[in-house]
Formats: sequence, structure tokens, C-alpha cells
Amino acid sequence: MSEDDPVAGSTDDDDTGASLRGRLAPLVSSARFGKFASVGAIGAGFDLTASTTLRELGVFPEVAVFIGIEVAIVVMFLLNDNWTFSARGTGGVLPTLGRLGRSHLVRLGGTLVQLATFSLLYRVVALELTVAGIDGWFVASKVTGIGVAMFVNYVAESLFTWRVHAE
Repeated sequence: MSEDDPVAGSTDDDDTGASLRGRLAPLVSSARFGKFASVGAIGAGFDLTASTTLRELGVFPEVAVFIGIEVAIVVMFLLNDNWTFSARGTGGVLPTLGRLGRSHLVRLGGTLVQLATFSLLYRVVALELTVAGIDGWFVASKVTGIGVAMFVNYVAESLFTWRVHAE
């Protein structure tokens, strides 16, 4: 049998699988994921603070949630750009704005996941829960949406904003 014979050597499927595993290996970097999760926790704090404050001031719940998400996206982008993925980006205003724009596009999926999760829990499940005079069900629904969207955002940001598969 020759070296070109798939039976004698690796198959195209093996090569494809190895290539895919090699490209996706950076996604499972525990150090990078730890940084991303830490930044996400900070972003969640900004998100919850902004959206809950707006909600308590009478802003329509989904509008408050959307504004909170936007605040968090900008904060998390800045932290990720300067810490989590600092080796991946190039300096300068235009490249940074390009990554911010890409980040917004990429996070659109996570934003929709978060809004859908929030709306499902807040509007459909609709439990009454007040904690210290604050709508606790709003906060619980928001936190759940953040958690579900975090995984969508990590994969999308890693692959498309900072392109870790190209390492």
C-alpha cells in the first residue's frame, strides 16, 4: 500500500478532525476562559446595576434590559481588549473601533439569547418576588439571561472578535 492510501495512513476525516481540534483548542484555555468569566462577572455587575436602576425608575423592562446589556458590552469589550485578549489586538483607534464593532455584531446573538431568556422568565413564568423593595424576579430573570448568553458570547467572541482559532 502507498502512503496516499487512506487505509495505510491517516484519512481525510482524521486530518479534518485534527485540524478542527487544533483550531478550537484555544477555546478551552482555562486561563483565557477564567479571564473572560471574570470580565463577564464585572460586566454582569454593570448590566444588573444599570438595568435594575432603570427598571426601578420606571423604564419599560425590556428597554432597561437592553440598555444594561449595552453598558456591559462596552465595559466588557474594554476589559477583554486590554486584558483577556490583549495579545490578539493591535493598537490604535481604528483597529480598536473595528474590534468594538465586530464585538457588537458578534454579541448580537448573545444579546438576543439574553433578551429571549429574560422575556420568557419575566413575562411567561412571571413570579412575584420582591426583595428589599426591588423587583427580585426582574433581577433573577436578568441573571439567568446573562448566564445563558455568557456561553454564546464566549464562543462567538473567541472565534470572531479575537480570532483565537488562528493562533
